[in-house]
Amino acid sequence: MNITDCFYLGYITKTKGLKGEVQVFFEFGEPEELDLDSVFIEINGKLVPYFTSSYKLQANQTGNFFFDDVDTIEKAQAIIRKKIYLPNDKMPEKNEDEFLITDLKGYIVHDEAHGELGEIIEIHEYPQQYIAVVPYKSREIMFPLIDEIIKEIDDEEGILHVTLPEGLIGIYLGE
Repeated sequence: MNITDCFYLGYITKTKGLKGEVQVFFEFGEPEELDLDSVFIEINGKLVPYFTSSYKLQANQTGNFFFDDVDTIEKAQAIIRKKIYLPNDKMPEKNEDEFLITDLKGYIVHDEAHGELGEIIEIHEYPQQYIAVVPYKSREIMFPLIDEIIKEIDDEEGILHVTLPEGLIGIYLGE
């Protein structure tokens, strides 16, 4: 299984107890809609399948998991801070009229002051907000995807119109 055949769920944050239980932080928006009977964990650049013995989802985008063959704290510590994936065919279906902020990946960003900045190559989800990553003048600039910055989303053309805070781009370009 290749990473390109999968979608990113989140990562393992810490161990819990002595019997191999781990806590997973989900960056995927709705983990309760996922089939988590088995997952892929990225280890040394390769996806390794792990089968779930049991899990319990929490309200704060986390879940506690027991995986088959991870039955000691030592085995659990070996997978801490590892990324977790599911195959693309396990991606939940969404309604055609449903638009998620993560759907902006691939959109071209146009700033009011600087013009076209480039394509959104990544969207990081944090508990407080989403952050867009755009390559611009051989640097990666990042900005929050919040109402105060987003002026218009042009779905037809795939363009995100923004007004970035004054000086933000200068910080990334060292100006």
